[in-house]
Parts: sequence; C-alpha cells; structure tokens
Amino acid sequence: MKQRTLLITLTGPDRPGVTSRLFTVLASFPVTVADVEQVVIRGRLVLGVLVAYAGGPPTGTGGTLGAMWAAVERVAEDLGMEVELTTGSDLKEKRRRGRLHVTVLGNPLQPAALAGIAGRIAAAGANIDRIERLAHLPITCIELAISGADPAALRTALTAEAVLQQVDVAVQRSGLHRRAKRLIVMDVDSTLIQAEVIELLAAHAGCMDEVEKITTAAMRGELDFAASLRERVALLEGLPEQVFERVRKEVVLTPGARTLVRTLKRLDYRFAIVSGGFTQITDSLVTDLGIDYSAANTLEVVDGKLTGRVVGEIVDRPGKARALERFAQQAGIPISQTVAIGDGANDLDMITAAGLGIAFNAKPVLRQAADAAVNVPYLDAILYLLGISREEVEAADAEDDLGPHPTG
Repeated sequence: MKQRTLLITLTGPDRPGVTSRLFTVLASFPVTVADVEQVVIRGRLVLGVLVAYAGGPPTGTGGTLGAMWAAVERVAEDLGMEVELTTGSDLKEKRRRGRLHVTVLGNPLQPAALAGIAGRIAAAGANIDRIERLAHLPITCIELAISGADPAALRTALTAEAVLQQVDVAVQRSGLHRRAKRLIVMDVDSTLIQAEVIELLAAHAGCMDEVEKITTAAMRGELDFAASLRERVALLEGLPEQVFERVRKEVVLTPGARTLVRTLKRLDYRFAIVSGGFTQITDSLVTDLGIDYSAANTLEVVDGKLTGRVVGEIVDRPGKARALERFAQQAGIPISQTVAIGDGANDLDMITAAGLGIAFNAKPVLRQAADAAVNVPYLDAILYLLGISREEVEAADAEDDLGPHPTG
C-alpha cells in the first residue's frame, strides 16, 4: 500500500512546550514521523513535521484526517501561532524536494504575463501547486507555489520571460529557508531615499552637473567607486557645515520605505543601512526609522567648513560586503539568513554575499547578479518577496491605529 505524507508547519513566537503539544496531538492518530525541522531565530519558531500514513486518510482513535487537522489548528490558535498543511505521497518525492516560490509583480499585471510565466513553468517540467494574491494596490503581486523544478534553470527561464512581459519575477526556495530571513541590509541613496546625497550637496556647491556625471558612471560600474567618491567630495570643499541641515530637509524617503521598515521590525527582523554616502545624513535616518545598524562615510569638517576630504576608511563595494558580514555577526544571524537590497554596481558584493540579493530599480549590472529584481517604485513591494501580503500589513497597521499606508 502506497505511503502518503502530510507536512505540518507551525510559525510564531517561541515558548516552552510547543513541540510537546503538537506531538501529543499527533500521537492520537495512526501516523509515523518521517521528518522534523525546527528553527528559532530571535524568539520566533518555525517547526516543520512531516508525518506519513498508509493508504487513504488516517482514521482510528483520533478520527479522520479532518479531525487531526482541526486538532492541530486548535493547538496553533491556543499558542498564537500560524499553521500550514501540505499533502503529498512518496511517489512525488522529487517534487517535494524541489518546492519553490515564484513571486510575480506587475503594474498592471496582464493575463499575458501570467500565461507566459505559467508556460515557462510547465516547459520546465514543474507543477503549480498553489496560487495566492499578495497585493492588489498600488501594484498587483501573485505568488505561485511550485514543485519539481530546478531553481537555477527556472530562474533563468522566468527572468527571460519577465523581460518580455515587463513584470518582475523572483524565484526562491520555499519552507524554512525562506521564512528564516531575519536581517535586512539596505543601500541608502536611490534605494531607501529617492536621491543621491552627494548630488544634493553638490547643488549647494554649484557643481551639480559635474558630480552627477561622475555618480552615474560609478553606479554603472565604469569607475572605481573610492576614486570617484574622492573626486566628487573634493568639489564640495568650502561648503559651510550648515549645509547638512538643509540637505536633511531635502531628503525624501522612497515610497513604501516606512512601511517596509515598520513591518519587518514588527516581525523581529533586524534592519541595517550601509551607504557610500555620509554619516552626517544617514545618522538622522537611523534615528527617524529606528535602524539597528549603519555604516557610511564621514565628510571632514574643519573650522565649520567641508575640507573636500573623507575621514577614515571609505565604505565602497567590498566595504559594503564587510558591513553585511559585521552586522550579521552582531545580530547573531548566519549570512544565509540575510537580505541585501541595492541599486548600483557599488552594491554587487553585498548583493551576491547575502542569502537573498534584491536589485531595486537597479542598473543592469546589478540586476544580472541579483537573485530578484524589483522595478516598481514602491520599496514595500519587497515584503511580498518575503511572503508578507498587503492584507497582513494593513491589518497590523490597523491594530496599531496607524491607518492605511499605500505608499508610506
């Protein structure tokens, strides 16, 4: 008689007795334990239990499959946790091992785009097990649960289709690997905020055009970042230090930035910013948003004026990757459980080192290297790549009396 399986996944605050209570319930049913995985990251538990049974739905002292599921749901509700159930059989072992999440973002999302994505998945010999909408406004996001695909091959195929359909597509492993992400490290200029700070400073120095040209070439990877930074900073010599206060007032957060940080902090994520810009500006962002860790360059000021030099070691492309590693170590989080977000060539090392690298409205060189690319203008769209829906965000805001934040 063929074996069938049930995967039960509990997610929520860790506390004594969670594992004991789940297995006590399962003991009332004629099932065997095939696999168990448990991860605790900064007080949050992810517990996965794969049970097996012979033939049809399990019956016996505890009742039917439906009764077992109802009993597990009662335990989850009592513990204040979320629970998921996935069914399968030993005949589909390969598919179970190849489970992926495919996230599709469009503004708008056309039927042709989903037809193209679904066609590529079928051509790869994979199966769509579940489709769920994560957001409708201001963009549409659909998540597909996929089984039976090679992640690298499917990512390549769907990236090509995404270009044709003008949508964003991300392919990630499902299960504990995805849920365990707990540290976000983000670039600042043109990512967390809408401008390049050095260009805002240059506008006050009257050298905006010259600085902008150098910045653009550096972000495309055509110039060494450290050398280009020194060249641009030299043009700021003589500016009064009062310029920092004026530039702070000119800084505008990217739409969705506050929602992204607020939501992930609720979930006990740690949040870091790392910038080729300047501490005189990033320090205020740290205070305003409640950022946990930060790294940036510091402009030298002598007698109330900028000298045109940078103090200390420059935070460049390898420096950002080192900062990612340092922040992860300080947070007690493996690199595999980090997410890095950036937009330019200076973010390449950080993006490729992280467990999940996301290119946000990025230059081509970064989009090609990243695990996922987001090209919509809303930073909180990154929440969808982590499996967090717009509905969940709005419900959490409502509980805190914050009201809706469509682009906040």
